[in-house]
Amino acid sequence: MLKRIPVDQLTLGMHLQAFCGAWLEHPFWRTKFVLSDPNDLTLIRESTISEVWIDISKGLDSEVSGSEQIVAVEEIPEPPPVVQEKTSFNDEVKRAAKICAKGKEAVVSMFQEARMGKAIEAEAAAPLVEEISNSVLRNPGALISLARLKIADDYTYMHSVAVCALMIALSRKLGLDEQQTRDAGMAGLLHDLGKAMIPLEILNKPGKLTEEEFALVKTHPQEGHKLLADGKGISDITKDVCLHHHEKIDGSGYPKGLSGETMSLFAKMGAVCDVYDAITSNRPYKAGWDPAESIKRMAEWKGHFDPTVFQAFVKSLGIYPVGSLVRLESGKLGVVVEQGEQSLLKPKVRVFFSIKSQAYIKPELIDIARSPEKIAGREDAAKWGIKDVDRYWAGDKT
Repeated sequence: MLKRIPVDQLTLGMHLQAFCGAWLEHPFWRTKFVLSDPNDLTLIRESTISEVWIDISKGLDSEVSGSEQIVAVEEIPEPPPVVQEKTSFNDEVKRAAKICAKGKEAVVSMFQEARMGKAIEAEAAAPLVEEISNSVLRNPGALISLARLKIADDYTYMHSVAVCALMIALSRKLGLDEQQTRDAGMAGLLHDLGKAMIPLEILNKPGKLTEEEFALVKTHPQEGHKLLADGKGISDITKDVCLHHHEKIDGSGYPKGLSGETMSLFAKMGAVCDVYDAITSNRPYKAGWDPAESIKRMAEWKGHFDPTVFQAFVKSLGIYPVGSLVRLESGKLGVVVEQGEQSLLKPKVRVFFSIKSQAYIKPELIDIARSPEKIAGREDAAKWGIKDVDRYWAGDKT
């Protein structure tokens, strides 16, 4: 039996079922536990949450009765759907930063629970997937680009958040329905769960892995599949992507050596999203590639990705994804800050460097779709001695 009560009535010994309010306002990433720590109680009371749901069959009841008490229910009513309005990149990137931070916290916790042998519950992670999905709806470039800016030690956890967002954006571009899109997002979030079983000193090793170490890392799809098989409410799609995201359509992938004919659509999607985030991210042993350069190189890898899925992926990100360094025909260098509405070749670019004068210039935002300027091609920041490209699109979020 569930009851909705004000937070000032919450006491130790109550079973916290759910918070009322937006997930980002919650002090914890998950609920459904008996309150036993006074610090948790303080965190809830100091948050902006004013009401919570408690389960009186699993913990203490509220002592307040009468008109102040809201009638008990068997199930928490579904909140009315909120239409996600399109937002600007600058507006969404602030919210995306909060989602990334809380998302990392959730993934770290899930990995720790997996290491301790606790069963994974899809239901607990569902609100995070929903938040990421809504952010991608409002502005797909913001969270996807921000999640790429992970520091090396955070890679394993933030990679899960990034692949979740990439899978959702790709699902929508492929025209999948909302349930499939949510399942794809959950698959992205949990695809690397098996790395919880790999020693951290190997995952974060700054140098090249030995053959033995690499062989151990390659067991993570099977290890993850075992963890998900023992979990609760885990979809077949999530388990499939976890096991097969390192397969290739030419049959040279692992662990099963599947081909384009035997891989599922979702495994093909997972393969693309996993590789893109991996090669664009800073790792313990190498710096990430420029996003546009990564798209170009991935297109050249024959037999790796399904062509239809890869084409949809490029359309979901743009030929010049956010964060790409480009050269304009006028001789200015700039970073892509947002995709154009009409053409993949005409994004919005913030120029900040002149090739002619070999000097930084006052940053200026140019919408290529509404300007005589044209992109001449992608550029390598190292060639021009530029080390701070990301701050021109992400600002203080980097």
